Amino acid sequence: MLLWSLLVILAPVDGKSDWLTLVAPSAVFEGDRIDLTCQRKNNWWKVTRVSYHKDGEELQFSSELSNFSIQRAVLSDSGTYHCAVALVWPLFPFQKEKTSRSVRIEVQELFPRPVLTVSPFRAIEGNPVTLTCETKLSPQRSDAQLRFCFFRDGRALGSGWSSSPELRVPVMWSGDSGSYWCEAETVTPSVRKQSLQSQIHMRRVPVSNVSLEMRAPRGQVIEGRNLVLLCSVTEGTGNITFSWHREATGTSVGKKTQRSLSVELEVPAVQERDAGRYYCRADNGHGPIQSKVLSILVRIPVSCPILSITAPRAQAVEGDVVELRCEAQRGSPPILYRFYYEDVPLGNSSAPSGGGASFNLSLTAEHSGNYSCEADNGLGARRSEVVPLSLSGTSSYREEHVTDRALGLLGVPACVAAALLFCCRFHKTREMFPVQILRRPPPPAHPQPSRTCSQIMSMWTLEMGMWLIPLSGASSYQKTQKTPEGQFWRTRTPTSSTLA
Repeated sequence: MLLWSLLVILAPVDGKSDWLTLVAPSAVFEGDRIDLTCQRKNNWWKVTRVSYHKDGEELQFSSELSNFSIQRAVLSDSGTYHCAVALVWPLFPFQKEKTSRSVRIEVQELFPRPVLTVSPFRAIEGNPVTLTCETKLSPQRSDAQLRFCFFRDGRALGSGWSSSPELRVPVMWSGDSGSYWCEAETVTPSVRKQSLQSQIHMRRVPVSNVSLEMRAPRGQVIEGRNLVLLCSVTEGTGNITFSWHREATGTSVGKKTQRSLSVELEVPAVQERDAGRYYCRADNGHGPIQSKVLSILVRIPVSCPILSITAPRAQAVEGDVVELRCEAQRGSPPILYRFYYEDVPLGNSSAPSGGGASFNLSLTAEHSGNYSCEADNGLGARRSEVVPLSLSGTSSYREEHVTDRALGLLGVPACVAAALLFCCRFHKTREMFPVQILRRPPPPAHPQPSRTCSQIMSMWTLEMGMWLIPLSGASSYQKTQKTPEGQFWRTRTPTSSTLA
């Protein structure tokens, strides 16, 4: 009877009791380690099997008492846990099971699942976009450190993991459209969570307000120099294809594609044939937009001019008026011509419509020498080759010529006076009778009258423009002189008074 009483006292009670206890942590967060321990109050009974259970399902069993651990807790580890043991009494060969009371373990969220936000909400390509990974640590674990990473189509963006929950993309294009998400994690304990994926589509803005302008030194397109044609748009995103066209033919003279609102086309060494009307087009996939037409005038620098001198005679002399003509074969008008004598400016002349220009010069003795001209249309002056000019009849020659003629004219009156004196004396010795001149026998066909001394003197004075004509009786003579108006007048003069 005593033995039976002892067995009743020492025998374990079936079902759940405080004889077996499951020891578990009081607060569990994501990432924490969970250690479960099944403890009994005495060691009288031999444990042959120990098992741990969650929500009625066996998690682990062993042949001896041992702990059960969850290395990194997750939210799904939340549940009701208990342990069970199989006992054998050493003195009696029978077996009993004992189950601990259930323990509720609630794994708390260390931080909520992050949410990816995009700003601006309607992203336009070519503009910056800010991605934000929004989440917050539990107040009980605010000392944990969070870091973030952003992904597009499985590829990490930026520099990878960062402590900043924001990622600013300076420029996003249509090619950057895709599936985006972010991840947040703590280092200790290690918990990583991913946001839902978001489709980001970059909206493209069509091109508008296409314009064409030229860039040239001093605003002039000069033959032989470079020309830049700038095609630009005020709006338009993404890759824009720019093309330049000549209006006359419509053919393209250049084409470029790039992400820019303006593109330059350089035309090296512009030629005269490049002048004309041009326009450009821009297209980013919404259809080409055309600019207004731009007229391009190619200005041509003057060529080396040619100087020619035209005189009224084969050999120019003093007093002649010569024409200096300077002409450049090529050059955009207006052209200014300058004329030089021995590099000394003489004057200038303009050709508003191009071609050549002339300059008239009245020659003096000092104008023998070298002449040149210069052409200038504002694009650079060009000087002609030197043309020499020599004069005949210089000032010294003419002075000598005038002196000789003057002396010759003065000698005629002297000769007349001498002849007159001789004849008068001859008449006096003949007692004032008319002079008789012996005649030669005249030829029968053409008789020649005899001439008196006065008649001979009249011939000598022909150079002076007067005649001395003897009168009857030889007592006087008559002077006949031609007036400047072409008339003749006569003066009667006694011979005796003249000889006195």
